[in-house]
Amino acid sequence: MDFAVLDFIQSHLRTGVGDYLMPLISRLGDKGFIWIAAALLLVLFPRTRRLGVAVAAALAIEIFLCSGLIKPLAARIRPCDINTGIQMLVARPTDYSFPSGHTAASFAAASALYFRRSRWWLPAGLLAALIALSRLYLYVHFPTDVLGGAALGILSGWLGVRLTDLAAGRKNNIR
Repeated sequence: MDFAVLDFIQSHLRTGVGDYLMPLISRLGDKGFIWIAAALLLVLFPRTRRLGVAVAAALAIEIFLCSGLIKPLAARIRPCDINTGIQMLVARPTDYSFPSGHTAASFAAASALYFRRSRWWLPAGLLAALIALSRLYLYVHFPTDVLGGAALGILSGWLGVRLTDLAAGRKNNIR
């Protein structure tokens, strides 16, 4: 099923515009830098500091769970390493495939914004979805990697908000 989805994307959805845009969209998620920068920017201002701390906590949780724990345990090979005949639009990643770190970080940040009731959750969520789609388009993740990354990101976002509330002595201040 995973390859059927990827092959459908390659056969029916690839376009010249997509071949140009999807690597750029994917790069936005590289190492979670855009989300880390957003968290740092939010922390700079007293009015959004609590939100920035929650996003940063969500990202820290996601990095630990995804890169530190799950990827090494799952040790799943990437689709581009199995189907080596695919035309790559980006450099072949050298780490494991499950879960998608780009997707997990993106959904962790967007979910922290959502659970903290920020108006920025929707644009962040749309960008997270685009980054997730780009990973499929680029043939560097299986659909289940992206779904697993999204689920892990949502959990990390919720935990980031919950733990920062608990640390600040707040209770039930979450959606």
